[in-house]
Amino acid sequence: MNNYDFLNPEHRAQHAVDFIQQLKHTKGKWAGKPFILFDWQDELIRKIFGTINENGHRIIRKCYVEIPKKNGKSELAATIALYLLFADREPGAEVYSAASDREQAAIVFDVAAQMVRYNKTLDDNCRIIDSRKRIVVPSTNSFYHVLSADVPNKHGFNTHGVIFDELHTQAKRDLWDVLTEGSGDARVQQLIFAITTAGYDRESICWEIHQYAEKVRKEIIDDPHFYSVVYGLPESENWESEENWYKVNPSMDKIIDIEKVRTAYREAKEIPAKQNTFRRLRLNQWTQQSTRWIDLALWDRVKDEVNEENLIGKICYGGLDLSAVSDITAWVMIFPYGDSDDIDVLARFWCPEERLYETSNKYQNQYRTWKQEGYLLTTPGNAIDYNFVKKQILEDAKKFNLQSMNIDRLFQGYQLAMELEDELSGVTNVAVMGMGFISMATPVKDFESKVLKGKIHHGNNPVLRWMMDNIVVKMDEAGNYKPDKRNSQGKIDGIVALIMALERMSREWGATSVYDNRGLIMV
Repeated sequence: MNNYDFLNPEHRAQHAVDFIQQLKHTKGKWAGKPFILFDWQDELIRKIFGTINENGHRIIRKCYVEIPKKNGKSELAATIALYLLFADREPGAEVYSAASDREQAAIVFDVAAQMVRYNKTLDDNCRIIDSRKRIVVPSTNSFYHVLSADVPNKHGFNTHGVIFDELHTQAKRDLWDVLTEGSGDARVQQLIFAITTAGYDRESICWEIHQYAEKVRKEIIDDPHFYSVVYGLPESENWESEENWYKVNPSMDKIIDIEKVRTAYREAKEIPAKQNTFRRLRLNQWTQQSTRWIDLALWDRVKDEVNEENLIGKICYGGLDLSAVSDITAWVMIFPYGDSDDIDVLARFWCPEERLYETSNKYQNQYRTWKQEGYLLTTPGNAIDYNFVKKQILEDAKKFNLQSMNIDRLFQGYQLAMELEDELSGVTNVAVMGMGFISMATPVKDFESKVLKGKIHHGNNPVLRWMMDNIVVKMDEAGNYKPDKRNSQGKIDGIVALIMALERMSREWGATSVYDNRGLIMV
């Protein structure tokens, strides 16, 4: 097709396809060969550039593509950047590559620059300035440029096109906002093209856009200017199935070697910490933490309720993870069955009342919901009042047959332990417990074993479940591991308290007498 009617949607789409397929690949065995679009790429290009209004202007202004790695993301993004620069009939076009840093943003640019060099017509009509990561087209006064890292401090962009690579690595939303909010108001058909693999930070701009994309795809939101393509495996489907690998990798057996995927899979099976990486990068599944410990599906499969009234008078062991003054404090009791390794779990959580309304608390909405539902207790003011916590523990000790408990030795652990030891009148062993590898290694493995075997009956407590999904573990050289609060995506205090309770139970469950040893002890 040589004569294009730019008011005809099919012609507009074909124009973009024809331009792109005159370009050439730049890397590996494909280098120098024509860039023939795969089916999924062809469909994407035709949708973006062939969806026009009666004036012939493009309707789609934002396109979000989420796809596993090695499916040809950078190359496709480069072809779109070059189309916007050379062939979109936009005078003074400003096209930018952006990413979490300049080096990442330059990946797409470098591919585009090499594509230009392979094409004599394009090369003759522009100047490539490698030192500045810039391509200039003098005849239309247009340019394509890689943005510097300090772009959030700059304004005045008049963007015709933005290629945003690996959006999931963007730590803050500033760069996205600067380039997408009002920067192209003077343009009649600006295009923001974001392409990424899935991430794990569910407070990020990428997760925000991902959720919006899902709502548009499901027609929950009607937004004709937004188009998304998401190749991701639902968590409900089998991540170990090769058939499913093919479903979410549309370039499999074209530019992706199945044997390399199989190798990555085998590593994920052998090394649990690599499972998240495989699922995120190879299957495009959003994960909650950077280093997965236990699959949340294993936690969720135990669905039976825990009735507090049925536990009255039964032997239990406790773990108290004290928070800093403004965070969540967790008190968890575990009740062994006696004839098996199963345990019932009863968890209580506190936070300061003011945390429910602080704008700096990104969890404030779910905190308020949990308080309304009775899963989160509050103490007055902006700091935890440990007297409320102590009072509840004393009440629980009377209500249940509390044998022994651990308290986090950090913060006010020693003081509270001594007070409880005194007020419990010696009926219950009270210990302070460290959070290092030596103290945590054995109960952490016990916890892991019980989760894998479905032995923990948690009553579907939503706060505890959230913390289970947050948790990350840190490993030492000996292969021992412990919960890593610093790198976990959210609070994990309830799981830590549960592990502390397991440590107490493992010391005393099955002993001839749980009253043989008295007094404040340290572990």
